[in-house]
Amino acid sequence: MKDQRKSTENHKNAIDSEGRSKIDKVLTYLENLGIEYSISYHPPAPTIEIAKQYWDDGEALHCKNLFFRNHKGNRHYLVLLDCDSNMNIQGLEKYLKQGKLTFASEARMEKHLGVKPGSVSFFALINNESKSVKLFLDRELLNADRISFHPNDNRASVVISGKDFKFLLDHFGNEYELMELTQ
Repeated sequence: MKDQRKSTENHKNAIDSEGRSKIDKVLTYLENLGIEYSISYHPPAPTIEIAKQYWDDGEALHCKNLFFRNHKGNRHYLVLLDCDSNMNIQGLEKYLKQGKLTFASEARMEKHLGVKPGSVSFFALINNESKSVKLFLDRELLNADRISFHPNDNRASVVISGKDFKFLLDHFGNEYELMELTQ
């Protein structure tokens, strides 16, 4: 256990000032709301496959976070589902009736969520002051006792309770819908 803590501390110390600022903003936000969390630091984990190597809370539900735009580029959607699930994108497109959805560009991620590719997260809604990003989440996420997300930088993972996740859904103020998002 001691070696793992040292490794986590080494990874924490390797994060640049921009990354620390993003992580600190999320942690301060949670602390100001009285939300308990655990955090682990690790090498960059921009994909689920890489992140799985570093997640040390096996009891938390780990999320896949996808940021889309509609074909006109005037609507943006954050989609959350279990990391081991495959998304039914055609079903969401059919439901929205907005044409084909595509992944949003890095510039759009920065503008609407304040994050870079590989760090898209539920916590990025903290940065969406205009509340213009609509959230879609798989219904199954609400059954999680514990749930994890990157704190807007993919060199760390934060775990919160399912109860606090539900609280944040309403607290952030973004429109959201629960759906069956998996295939």
